Amino acid sequence: MAAHRPRLVNLEVLPVPSGDAVPEVLPALRRMLDGDGPALLPVPAADDREIRRLTGALHPGEPVDDGIGLVVATSGTTGTPKGAQLTAAALRASGDATHERLGGPGSWLLALPAHHIAGLQVLLRGLLAGTRPVVIDVADGFDPGRLPAAVAAMPAGRRYTSLVPTQLIKALDDPAAVAALAGLDAILLGGAATPAPVLRRARDAGITVVRTYGMSETCGGCVYDGVPLAGTTVRVDEQSRVWLGGATLARGYRGLPDHPAFAEPGWFRTDDAGELTDGVLRILGRLDEAVTTGGLTVVPQVVEAVLLEHPTVRECAVIGLPDPRLGQRVAVVVVPEAGASPTLDELRTWTSASLDVTAAPRALYVVPALPLRGPGKVDRRALVARFS
Repeated sequence: MAAHRPRLVNLEVLPVPSGDAVPEVLPALRRMLDGDGPALLPVPAADDREIRRLTGALHPGEPVDDGIGLVVATSGTTGTPKGAQLTAAALRASGDATHERLGGPGSWLLALPAHHIAGLQVLLRGLLAGTRPVVIDVADGFDPGRLPAAVAAMPAGRRYTSLVPTQLIKALDDPAAVAALAGLDAILLGGAATPAPVLRRARDAGITVVRTYGMSETCGGCVYDGVPLAGTTVRVDEQSRVWLGGATLARGYRGLPDHPAFAEPGWFRTDDAGELTDGVLRILGRLDEAVTTGGLTVVPQVVEAVLLEHPTVRECAVIGLPDPRLGQRVAVVVVPEAGASPTLDELRTWTSASLDVTAAPRALYVVPALPLRGPGKVDRRALVARFS
């Protein structure tokens, strides 16, 4: 038998359009899944600046490791693009495990940018299921008013979509959008932590929400409602850091063979703190976003979960700002509920009733919207820069 010869291929740019033109990339993605096409670097077709940023960092036109299907850009909180190298086998494993968990293959509604991993996975799952996606154009933002017609256009059978929490928050204020989402078999909700009040509203409205946890380095979500998908392994170390492994794991970062996140074979070291109880994972927050104030550590997401229960708070982000005495002071940036005017004193009192007084915010900033990076993550660096 002849020895296996590695495929010698270069990484090729895949310009991904928005709106009705998105399905134009399906043939290239199909070939990639089948192992017949080149390795692909998805980029937003209409964003020349982002194309230059990604291609400058990830070097299309140069060789890529044998078996790599997609190189998906991920900048994390640093702003420097890294390329998660995903094999076709890992992407297939992710799609198959998702359909198994949700109750079977079905059709998918795309309401996310298709060059990010979450949007790409909507397309890839549809290909694996043999269905064609229905697309909502989000190039100019997400309009929940488009949901009823989009859901109505989906074929019969099991129907799914994937959203980020900010999209669900918008949709819950539109009765027609709520009714449309309630007609779906499941909504994968990821990209950022989902406020408990939002989950309650959605579920009370009959919407089937499945909270997902994962990242580009794991082909997207690999833990659903705290339980790993088939083929995914999870552990939490003594520092509460979450580690992920298994069938959906990336083969490291492009051009960074010694990156510490992949230093332990078979595992990806996340920057998230978590708890693993009876096989169920609970994410506490990002280790690199913790606020050190007066020598004590405050995890922003823990404080946010408490503040989001306050009746005047619609959305919020907790950040650490420079303080000459404390090192950092805890501050909260709030998008208030309509007509509400939260005060610092009442939010401090509210927080202190559930958490140590150290976690109570010492500064309050009210904004009409929180800045986002990528699909649905709050840009805390931008908030720190703005309010420092």
